[in-house]
Amino acid sequence: MIEKYNLSRTTWECLIDDWIFSERDRKILKRRLLDGICFEPLAEEFDLSVRQVKAIVYKSQKRLFEIVDKSL
Repeated sequence: MIEKYNLSRTTWECLIDDWIFSERDRKILKRRLLDGICFEPLAEEFDLSVRQVKAIVYKSQKRLFEIVDKSL
């Protein structure tokens, strides 16, 4: 999904750091978007349910992509 924006990993990391305010959510989003980790391992890593991880990722992605779309 992030491939369509043609931005570097470093740029994505900076955008996530600037626009996702919860440290936990930033870590989860980076692991999912940048490292490609599936939901189940993320849920185990962060001691959350898969449903919670999916909600965090989808909410954070939506916010991040809205910001990126506005700036391009």
